[in-house]
Amino acid sequence: MAVHRAVAALVLLVLLLLLLVVVRLPWAGDLGIHAATVERLRHSLLDPGNPLVDADTPSPYYSPWMLLLGCVARVTGLSVFVVLRLGALAALALLVTGVWRYVRTLSAHRAAPALALLCLVLLWGTVLFNWSGFLGLGSLALTVAYPSVFALGLAFHFWAGLAGVVRGGGPVGRSSRSWPWPWLGLGVLWAVILLCHQFSGVVASLGGLATVLGARCGRGVWLRLGAGLALGVVVLWIWPYYDFFALFGAGDGLEPVHRSLYRGLPGRLWLVLVGVAALVPRWLRDRRDPLVLFFVLGALVFAAGGVSGHWSWGRALPAAVIPAQLAAALEPLESGRRVVRAGWACALAGALVVGAWTQAGTLGYVVGRGVLPEAVAAKYREPWAGYHWITPWVSYGDVVMARTSAARQIPAYGAYTVAPGYPDFFLGDEGARVEAVRRFFAEGTVWAERWGILREYGVRWVVDRGVGLRGVEGLREVARGPGGQVLYAVVR
Repeated sequence: MAVHRAVAALVLLVLLLLLLVVVRLPWAGDLGIHAATVERLRHSLLDPGNPLVDADTPSPYYSPWMLLLGCVARVTGLSVFVVLRLGALAALALLVTGVWRYVRTLSAHRAAPALALLCLVLLWGTVLFNWSGFLGLGSLALTVAYPSVFALGLAFHFWAGLAGVVRGGGPVGRSSRSWPWPWLGLGVLWAVILLCHQFSGVVASLGGLATVLGARCGRGVWLRLGAGLALGVVVLWIWPYYDFFALFGAGDGLEPVHRSLYRGLPGRLWLVLVGVAALVPRWLRDRRDPLVLFFVLGALVFAAGGVSGHWSWGRALPAAVIPAQLAAALEPLESGRRVVRAGWACALAGALVVGAWTQAGTLGYVVGRGVLPEAVAAKYREPWAGYHWITPWVSYGDVVMARTSAARQIPAYGAYTVAPGYPDFFLGDEGARVEAVRRFFAEGTVWAERWGILREYGVRWVVDRGVGLRGVEGLREVARGPGGQVLYAVVR
């Protein structure tokens, strides 16, 4: 009872921190493209076009979740960032309840769900690992408004529901082996996860496969599973906003940005070794333990990506980390002998303390770096300032010439940029746009060439840092922003 209360109190503190983070909504990484996606859907639900550049192309960012948030923005008139905060609250609630449900399929111990939540957010390493789809506390603080958190929340509910039906717990007391509807519902849920965040969909798929393999299902279950999968594939096929299956050809453009996932792994993940060790006794007790199978499948996909050079496969890493973290949470509660449970508890407590200290800089997103102790402030990552300062002049739909860093943020306020700030598989002239931006800002480029680029892409504004464009013919300085940035109007 005391352990349960202590763990529950710690989880409440973590959740309170994340709720306060949602209020502040620190900006880094991909928040701009998600805000831009909601903004486009607010203006046109049926034909939003490319979220970043002025082009009529599909986009994988137009997911069911973003469509729902776009409808909320359209109906309520709330600003995009308020809608994203509401979405973050919903995604966080979905994640917590999903973990709770799934862990309940693995353990009946009262403290298991709360301890599992602590392990998921704190049991990583002593080097921060902030990526969309990764559940470390610091990563969650930066990505809580991303579709990946919503998709992972759905994934935990998917695993919980799948564990229930493969064990025969169908609705209204009937066996799921003779009741097809739960399987069809899970098939639709699987498709929604894949549409909302493809990488989290891979993790969900691996976890689902481990759940089914661990249940030693008979032929009837496999037939119903096939029916659910078939319906899920149909949902993927008929989704109108982008061609899901075309994404299988997008690998080459995604590989360079994901190569860093395979670097510095010991520092980023060594605390997870407590969970890997906890998987061993689970495997000895049951050779088809679902967490062991889940870990093996995730590790194999991750390793295959490293060996083959498909670095984007590294996004499957949570499929190995999550089961190890859950095993670390369960072993101190379920090992047979008291002395063994005490040993696991001590090892896990030490790892959690180290993990919490590593991610203590997350406090800065709530209280500000200035009030943090120096040792904690050193762990704080300054979020982006944003480009709200250009909005008095730049209107919705205006095209802005900007370099990559600015191009990742400006579309969040309704404007377009010449080149997208992120790889865009569906944008056929992406390479030409990137080259046009490079040539425009290159030293020595003559004004005639610059003017041709501005006319070709309908540019009305230019944003740049420093003094490189001051005094250039055809550009008039309008405003100055943080970090020496300047907004120029195109006047010729």
